[in-house]
Amino acid sequence: MIRSALRRLLRATSRQHAQSIQYKVLFVCMGNLCRSPTAEAVFRRQVELAGLAARIACDSAGTHDLNLGTAPDGRARAAALKRGYDMVRRRGRQVKDEDFASFDLILAMDRQNFEGLRGRCPPEQSAKVRLLMEFARRHSDMDVPDPYYGNAQGFELVLDMIEDACDELLRHVRATHLSDSETASGV
Repeated sequence: MIRSALRRLLRATSRQHAQSIQYKVLFVCMGNLCRSPTAEAVFRRQVELAGLAARIACDSAGTHDLNLGTAPDGRARAAALKRGYDMVRRRGRQVKDEDFASFDLILAMDRQNFEGLRGRCPPEQSAKVRLLMEFARRHSDMDVPDPYYGNAQGFELVLDMIEDACDELLRHVRATHLSDSETASGV
């Protein structure tokens, strides 16, 4: 009896949270192993620090089904953890057709994944698909390099690029997609 009451409470809380979300962002790389889960972790932390977790949601996925259900690369997790980003609960998943309708912005980590997403995306949703690095201010490269076959420095560079882009992404979402009262109050 207590268990079923707890389940009902959790479902109700989850529905309330889902109803309060005003904007949803999906980060996408090829395997959902390094770059996109890193971007999800960075953006999620920035959203939480801004007090906007009840209004902005994010997730990550891969264009391919290479790492379904697996944790992000250990090197990516270690580099992220050094900067205070938690990816422990993250598990790989592939982009689903319904993601194009349910997310407000779908950000590819590089042009190859961008083209793959645009090829799958319904025409009426195509404006949602963009490159993450369009939001960067300190990095001019439009592709976040895949660090998988490199060394630890590659994971640090990826974090630098993603932090840069996510800073501006959060400003963009606040300015263009949240109501003035929430933006002004920092809620």
